[in-house]
Amino acid sequence: MMILHLLLDPFLSLGFMRRALVACFALSLSSTPLGVFLSLRRMSLVGDALSHAILPGVAIGYLLSGMSLMAMGIGGFIAGLLVAVLSGWVTSLTVLKEDASFAGFYLGSLALGVTLVSLRGSSVDLLHLLFGTVLAVDSQAILFVGLIATVTLLCLALMYRALIIEAFDAAFLRINVRGYPRLIHALFLALVVLNLVAGFQILGTLMSVGLMMLPAVAARCWSGHLPGTLLIALLIGLLSAWVGLLWSFYASIPAGPAIVLTASLIFFISVLLGPRGSFTMILRRHYFTAGKAKK
Repeated sequence: MMILHLLLDPFLSLGFMRRALVACFALSLSSTPLGVFLSLRRMSLVGDALSHAILPGVAIGYLLSGMSLMAMGIGGFIAGLLVAVLSGWVTSLTVLKEDASFAGFYLGSLALGVTLVSLRGSSVDLLHLLFGTVLAVDSQAILFVGLIATVTLLCLALMYRALIIEAFDAAFLRINVRGYPRLIHALFLALVVLNLVAGFQILGTLMSVGLMMLPAVAARCWSGHLPGTLLIALLIGLLSAWVGLLWSFYASIPAGPAIVLTASLIFFISVLLGPRGSFTMILRRHYFTAGKAKK
């Protein structure tokens, strides 16, 4: 009973903890599947690039309307889409790969965003934008994140088969359906940007990608099947939010970094102990080699 009290009491007795948990759960529901598909498409670092790319738009929204969630969200979405479109355009016209063009744009975006915030804001405002204020989430932010999560899940359900085919055999789509892969790719990146915009209010522009990618890459160490990977990633995301908020509450540390650190610890455990993790694979290879030697 004592353990159950420690696990539940902060959420039962404190409204701000409940709101933070609901917001993080909603974000986990929509962002972890996107992280899985980013990982399958070998675009894991693109999520990180886009999380930095939204900062100038968020900063412009902040300069125009203060800490208005709607203004910063719209600005961040436009900025993220602009970087995604420009990166794709540069990739199609030059010898640069997509990851290289994303790197070039997101580094400039990050510097521009920090500069814009510093023009009128304080260091506290900058920290809020970069690292989030999950314990200060209000009902408006929860509705905003919940709406984005709903739209994302509906779009993923409609695009599920196309995303699978594109992830494993993009050449098939390019040969058989002209123009369709570009549309799917553009819609997918738009969903990624949309979820990063939802996440910046909770975890900040620098931390939001952690809840998207860490559960996804950890889940791949436990399952080799896509449905299983999606389910495990979702469970890891929910667990990271729960444990991270409890860790923050009892240890008096920032909540956003605590959630991402929890997801990081689960990732390291998965790498070491997961059936498809490095340690387990080394043991299997060792026993397989030893068995062949005995024969």
